[in-house]
Amino acid sequence: MMHYNTKVWKINSIQTEGSSDDLDEAAQLLKAHETVAFPTETVYGLGADATCEQAVDKIFQAKGRPADNPLIVHVASKQKIEDLVTVIPPVAEKLIEQCMPGPLTIVLESNGSCAANVTAGLSTVAIRMPDHPVANALLKACDLPLAAPSANRSGRPSPTEAEHVYQDLNGRVSGIVDGGPTGVGVESTVVDCTSEVPIILRPGGLTKEEIESVVGEVMVDPALASDRDKPKSPGMKYKHYEPEAPLWLVNGSDDFFIQQLRELEQQGKRVGVIASTQFINKIEDANALSVGSRKDLKEVAVNLYKALRHFKKADVDVILCEAFPNEGVGEAIMNRLQKAASSQLDEF
Repeated sequence: MMHYNTKVWKINSIQTEGSSDDLDEAAQLLKAHETVAFPTETVYGLGADATCEQAVDKIFQAKGRPADNPLIVHVASKQKIEDLVTVIPPVAEKLIEQCMPGPLTIVLESNGSCAANVTAGLSTVAIRMPDHPVANALLKACDLPLAAPSANRSGRPSPTEAEHVYQDLNGRVSGIVDGGPTGVGVESTVVDCTSEVPIILRPGGLTKEEIESVVGEVMVDPALASDRDKPKSPGMKYKHYEPEAPLWLVNGSDDFFIQQLRELEQQGKRVGVIASTQFINKIEDANALSVGSRKDLKEVAVNLYKALRHFKKADVDVILCEAFPNEGVGEAIMNRLQKAASSQLDEF
């Protein structure tokens, strides 16, 4: 693979309101079929022209991503969605109208405009409209649909800051647009709109309850609990979000968590802790990192990936992480933690 002199541009939302030489430079690289990382409201994405197989292949090379894992296409408007699909069913119309732009991806029947390596050979394409001023300005500047998975090495925690992208992809991509920290912290919710009843393929920043308030009944794909041969959505088949050290997910009371922690310490293990503020306040441990309050799972989601990147293999032998309620955005949090974990400790 080529080695790039990766350029970094710092662009804030104010700069997107007028013309920006940095934004134009990033857009020109995308038009030239290069890869550029950029912020969205969920995580940073690694973008390339979704209609060019050669450009998209550079995403897979940079990430070390399996080629049978489909990519999400980012667009700036509903018209751009219409350009890529055969039909927009009524249920998708409602979601576009009320939930886009936002942390939602819809799966529709492709009209073949996207490169084959975007859809991983499927007849469907996953599309979203990001709700981030820098992402939207870049999409408008390049006037392309951008295939853009998370801008990290495959298997690593997703990036919520430009520095995370730089750590993983410096020298592997043409550029990184630094738009500051992202807001939601976990990826978009993916909803298959090709069947009569919409199906959630990946939980994310938009909750099941929020989607149901718009379209009524929504199913959850049972394949979320297992691997599948041909995933219709990113995040359904392969190991994801792994930190450097093994992560053990602790499902139980605070007393049970403390018992696991002390047993490992007695064995001479160096233990990192990722947990709620409520739990961190109960222990005296320099290697404990709070991701926020149990009463505010949106705060936990925002801090999750940064926490997974915090502990290095050189500093800890194992990471113990608190399990969170599997409701609302907690479904997305637990989906990511279960994929990141090498083991789960259950009290009951």
